[in-house]
Amino acid sequence: MVVYFSAPLVQTLTLTHLPYLTLNKVIALICPLYVEEGGIFDNENRRVATIFEVSNPQELLQLKPAKGEEENVVINLLDWQVIPAENIVAAFQDSQTTVFAISKTPSEAQIFLEALEQGLGGVILKVEDVEAVLELKDYFDRRDEVSNLLSLTKATVTRVQVAGMGDRVCVDLCSLMRPGEGLLVGSFARGLFLVHSECLESNYIASRPFRVNAGPVHAYVAVPGGKTSYLSELKAGKEVIVVDQKGQQRTAIVGRVKIETRPLILVEVKRDLDTQTIYSILLQNAETVALVCPCQETGHQKTAIPVTSLKVGDEVMLRVQGGARHTGIEIQEFIVEN
Repeated sequence: MVVYFSAPLVQTLTLTHLPYLTLNKVIALICPLYVEEGGIFDNENRRVATIFEVSNPQELLQLKPAKGEEENVVINLLDWQVIPAENIVAAFQDSQTTVFAISKTPSEAQIFLEALEQGLGGVILKVEDVEAVLELKDYFDRRDEVSNLLSLTKATVTRVQVAGMGDRVCVDLCSLMRPGEGLLVGSFARGLFLVHSECLESNYIASRPFRVNAGPVHAYVAVPGGKTSYLSELKAGKEVIVVDQKGQQRTAIVGRVKIETRPLILVEVKRDLDTQTIYSILLQNAETVALVCPCQETGHQKTAIPVTSLKVGDEVMLRVQGGARHTGIEIQEFIVEN
């Protein structure tokens, strides 16, 4: 089976005569395509793309499109993927031609879709196992997720208290963060605080814009797919969500996790001072650890407040969501957490 994905629209095509595909109890109409004589044809025998096999740089150079050429191109890289994929993106960047690459695994498809950040126009996933299709679909779901704004709310600090020693987690990412960005962390999944990165200049220590001093080992952190993970579960290669003051999000890969024993401070907030619902977080008690504040409409905009300067009445950003979690997935059940 060959499955074709193209962002932002995802279509499912197969090189068979099957008119329908049943997936997760949903019936979808499939447009059959046929491979004949180095081309791909639709059911009216119209050529919709030309297939090229490429095994060396010379063959790759021959694919550079002529001016005004708009034919869809499907490339089968026989022995190599990463550098040729980048070269193809560069060669076709000013062309109207849409380039697809044949991929044998979801991870190979991801290489083509992320080459030089821009990626190819799409991939043709040539697999026998439907699990590979679902894995690639999950990748697209995670990628589409970051285009949606997260709903963040203001919360007012009601308590700040030194809490003693504990094992806290520093999360070092393979991406640089900007002022206003950080990770969503909290003692309870029902309310996650936006903990600022160490990208701001400080008199105490050099800026580390790849790092978030996120909190103790028990705390939850937001990860792609609307899920949470314990900070203690993070390790190199896992993905987390980086969020800014306005709720804009992107994914980032964890490069390293450092767990060390440090003094902690407890912060409690409420969304409405009349409510009984309290949201809390424990953080390292240090000047370089800060919580993101709401955006100011006028005047000087403060990005974050160090926990060492935090006081009752200050406002910070909070992500409120369902409380009950099972293995990081939100579920509907009775639960009391204090």
